[in-house]
Amino acid sequence: MTPLSLTDRLGGLAFGGDYNPEQWDEPVWKEDDELMRRARVNLATVGVFAWALLEPEEGRYDFAWLDTHLDRLHRNGVAVDLATPTASPPPWFTLAHPDALTVRPDGTRLTHGSRDTYCLTAPAYRDAARRIAGALAERYGDHPALALWHVHNEYATLCYCDHTAAAFRGWLRERHGSLDALNEAWGTAFWSQRYGSWEQVLPPRATNWHKNPGQQLDFHRFWSDEVIAAYREQREAIRAHSDRPVTTNLMLPAYQNMDLWALARELDVVSSDQYPGAPGLDAAADVAFHADRARSFGGGRPWLLMEQGTSTVYDQDRILAKDPGEVLRHTLGHIARGSEGTLFFQWRQSRAGAETWHSAMVPHAGPDSRIFREVTQTGETVARLGELAGSTVTGSVAVLHDADAWWALGVDGLPSAGLDDYHAALGRAHRALWDAGVTVDFAHPEHDVGRYPLVIAPALFLLSDEAAENLRRYVAGGGTLLVQHASGYVDDRLHARLGGYPASPLREALGIRVEEYRPLRRDERITLSDGSHGTVWSESVRAHGAQTLASYTHGMLTGSPALTRHRHGTGRGWYLSTRLDDADYTALVARLLDEAGVGPEVPGLPPRVEAVTRHAADGRSWRFLINHRAEPVPLPEATHDLLTDGPVSELPPGGCVVLRIA
Repeated sequence: MTPLSLTDRLGGLAFGGDYNPEQWDEPVWKEDDELMRRARVNLATVGVFAWALLEPEEGRYDFAWLDTHLDRLHRNGVAVDLATPTASPPPWFTLAHPDALTVRPDGTRLTHGSRDTYCLTAPAYRDAARRIAGALAERYGDHPALALWHVHNEYATLCYCDHTAAAFRGWLRERHGSLDALNEAWGTAFWSQRYGSWEQVLPPRATNWHKNPGQQLDFHRFWSDEVIAAYREQREAIRAHSDRPVTTNLMLPAYQNMDLWALARELDVVSSDQYPGAPGLDAAADVAFHADRARSFGGGRPWLLMEQGTSTVYDQDRILAKDPGEVLRHTLGHIARGSEGTLFFQWRQSRAGAETWHSAMVPHAGPDSRIFREVTQTGETVARLGELAGSTVTGSVAVLHDADAWWALGVDGLPSAGLDDYHAALGRAHRALWDAGVTVDFAHPEHDVGRYPLVIAPALFLLSDEAAENLRRYVAGGGTLLVQHASGYVDDRLHARLGGYPASPLREALGIRVEEYRPLRRDERITLSDGSHGTVWSESVRAHGAQTLASYTHGMLTGSPALTRHRHGTGRGWYLSTRLDDADYTALVARLLDEAGVGPEVPGLPPRVEAVTRHAADGRSWRFLINHRAEPVPLPEATHDLLTDGPVSELPPGGCVVLRIA
């Protein structure tokens, strides 16, 4: 018998959030029961930071309090996403195992008093994590409230201690096979870095000047594999006692300590956390950026928004509140793009501790508040969308995303700090497509992208031979490819490509050769022959069959190609050798969409109206329309809205509709 999926157990889409009853007392628990019913909460994440209560001393477990709350939630109709609490070891653990505390690159060993103060490679930590995961699974593996297992929380913490050094050396032996191969891969002939024994090899700790780039890249790869191994250990300890799906929540912000393609393949349900980094329309665009990435990493597996802030928007050194209506719009933005529901951090705003001021579904002001009223409205809305469970979203354009390429742009010694922001490069490409009303998938450069009429490669500084040939075949087979500046400069060992950039199979598809890179000064802005403007970077490009669409108009590059297009096979390869201003880049993407024959999801909608369609295997489809404008938008014809269960002929300002379509 096939185990029930998450949405089958819930009877629809998930709605709820992190629940920490251990912070409160019985009168509050009783109020929680009533408020959860009112808000239509059907899934609560429990136990994420409860290790000190679950295991008050090494080897002695106290599950009585958790029994009480799981039984209470079940009676109240709320299913449980039960977490292993391994992201925050208790004080007794760090006192007993000080060698398991995190060490920074400069050798500073951190102390207990926050979260994530552990070393993932420390044997004592891994043993303790396996033990508590197994103990929880043995006790609750078939509990009627249990719908999902939640391993750890936001794997991200790096460590540079001696345990890490030993594990890193073991990983390097397996990857490279010999010291000679390691020395060749890292280019240790430079700066007298050649290693004569494995014991000499260390993680990339603090140094006098630039670290070895190959060492930095391999350390990221090693750490990603170590995260996956740690996750698997807990997952297998759980699966020995339980048939419920297992996940861990991915962090998808601007830092990247793991290969998310590889980690997502290990998850039964891909789950992720999202907090906007700017307010207003930028926050809505960030929701779409996050959701399209999470769905793409899943590769067809279900995905769930594990955390969002009820009223949290990070804006540099400020935490802003969301405007009225944004709780619903952000929630539907994720569900529109495939999420099997939406959860928040957290249910009730903490009255003490490090996250006292992190927003929650029930704020300090209590249920008589705008926030809780919007949460209740949102819960009622999600409850009406149960028929969408299991349906999927398919993008019409692919943006290429590769952890190796990201890490390669973070090594020391690159010619411009302007190259470093890989996350921003992905976001710019996605934003231009989002503004055009196009749904986006992300893909790895070595994936088969043949079904997409347009593929955009925003930042492929590192490009493997396999990926370069894959993209050449894509163009030859009829695809339209945009490759952007500083791409294909190095191979998968971070060795520079000789003979010109990018990698030779890709040069064939693009019909160009870059012979010199010329970084621009900070804040320098150049004008191209078509009136567009470039920043950050420029290149001396030779056309080898490519058509020049725009050229440089400054200095030694005057007349040199800046934007080219080349027919290769039955497709076209475009190359952009500078970073265009946002408006000019958006115009270029619109031009590419037109050439590739890709139109918006719903033609004719005005700007800032989001349209996404979910499809079921049985042929049913549902279209989400989200109005980010301050004025109403008429619909082409009156139709039936699932959210109001009635006819609708226009989108109100800031409003949303979900339509059944043929």
